[in-house]
Amino acid sequence: MSIFADNVFANDHIIVTGATGGIGYVTAMELLKTGAKVTACGRNEEKLNKLKQSAHYQAEGSRILIIAGDLNNPEDREKIVQEAMAHAGEITGLVNAAGITGGDLVERIEEEEITHVMETNFTSQVMLSQLVYKEMKKERRGNIVNVSSLSGLRGTYGNTAYSGSKFALIGFTQSFALEAIEHGIRVNAVCPGFVDTEMARNILDKKAFRAGITYEEQLEAVQKDLPSGRITTPEEVASAILYLLSGASGNIVGESLKISGGSVMR
Repeated sequence: MSIFADNVFANDHIIVTGATGGIGYVTAMELLKTGAKVTACGRNEEKLNKLKQSAHYQAEGSRILIIAGDLNNPEDREKIVQEAMAHAGEITGLVNAAGITGGDLVERIEEEEITHVMETNFTSQVMLSQLVYKEMKKERRGNIVNVSSLSGLRGTYGNTAYSGSKFALIGFTQSFALEAIEHGIRVNAVCPGFVDTEMARNILDKKAFRAGITYEEQLEAVQKDLPSGRITTPEEVASAILYLLSGASGNIVGESLKISGGSVMR
């Protein structure tokens, strides 16, 4: 259940990337439920259509635009911004939720994989933010939320590419925030740990395979190490994102909000 009134974002138009993934999908739906106009982006057109169908089912379909595209492609980034504005007008928010996993031990990782992970998780998000920022500056208002990770705050074994990309996103968040606030625009990040999404389930499944145990046993081991005793839900991450997009967080600038179940406290 949303903690926000159903009209809190009634005057907002927010772009959500990675809207075909767990966090992006739920965030887009929660924004629609709270009155926003949403431009939802992703590479999987079939999943985007399912999102639009869900929005129509909940009578929110008139306020959503779906755009299939690859954020690593400069032309697609331009298309997203231009079509979003043509359909719904001024952009007041951006949620950079697109991302992929990837990585290996340093002695085995290939340069091609590092490049792909960095381009998807970092470079493309910086360049899309640049385009949106130029439009936000004209109105001197807006909020940008980057979806980083606990892996952007501390390294983990065999995670060089992914962790490096998420550390980079935190550095970008902090540096960009100092520039953007001069123009009335806030930039922040959320840093979830394991979230109950397809991406996390795939990671846990691979960990289980390497350890020679079942997925259920791996999940139990992970949750046992969390003070809260469980992994995070996509809805909990979406609530944190909506908070940072809202006026309730008006003086929060350049922060990285941890959603760790108590596992990371500094």
